[in-house]
Formats: sequence, C-alpha cells, structure tokens
Amino acid sequence: MFVLGIDPGLTRTGYGIVDSSRGVITAVTAGVIRTDPVATVAERLVELQQDMIGVLDDHPIDMAAIEQVFVNRNRGTAMAVARASGVIMATIATRGIAVAEYSPSQVKLAVTGAGDADKQQIAAVVAMRLGLAKVDGPADVADALGIAMCHVQHAGAASMGSVR
Repeated sequence: MFVLGIDPGLTRTGYGIVDSSRGVITAVTAGVIRTDPVATVAERLVELQQDMIGVLDDHPIDMAAIEQVFVNRNRGTAMAVARASGVIMATIATRGIAVAEYSPSQVKLAVTGAGDADKQQIAAVVAMRLGLAKVDGPADVADALGIAMCHVQHAGAASMGSVR
C-alpha cells in the first residue's frame, strides 16, 4: 500500500511516499515542490497543482494524508497554506484517492511518541524508523514522510477496529 504524505505550503510543499507491506514501512520517495515567489498566487497554485499531478502520475498512490492548516500568529501565511492545501486535496481527490487530515500534534505523537516534538526530533525518528541515514532536504520532507507514517498507523488501527 503506497501512502502519500503532504506538508502543504505555497512556497514549499513537502511530499513523501511510503510503502506499507506486511507491517513494514519503507520510504519510496520524498521531495519538495517549490513555487516561484514572484509569480501571482493563482500562477503558483497552478504550478503546485501541475507538480502534484506529476507526483501522482509517477507513483501508484493508494491513500493520502495532509497536515491540517495551523493558524499561529501570521494569518497571511495561514491563508497561503490553506489555499495550497485546498488545491492539493482537490488534485488528489480527482484521482479517487481519499485524503485524511492530521494536526501537527497528532503527527508528532504518532511518529515520536511526543506531541510537542521539535523538527530535529521528527527528522531523526523518521529517518530511524524508515532505516535511512538521514532525511535529505528541508524539514518539509521529513514532516511529509511523518504524515504518511502517521496515516499508516491510523489506517492500520482503524482497519483492526481500534478507536483513534
């Protein structure tokens, strides 16, 4: 089962695909989609959509998960992330793939066992659990792999009749 994890953003969107077979989770691919910061928001959303289509075309995705938009202090950033998230979810949904959403603390708890883990802890645990020396790229990549891993855990628990 191939699971796509997404850490959405308008400037940088992290994506990670894991394969969950026979109780083992392995990394398939991961990376970052970047948009041109001088382009209009509409142009950047189209660029993000086209790049996400490319990821979906390259891999047989069975399930997808995305990090929920979190509003901290900067509402402008939250709006940009929300726009990016909406385009990504719609793009994935057009393939008939369900998209689950997880809060940042849900992902941190599932990956590290602590809902307040920092970025370095997440990257280290994701690398360890996937058998990688390290996760290459910005934190968005490790976060995306962590989101995919979180979904594998939740989907597995749900299929066994467990309550989340």
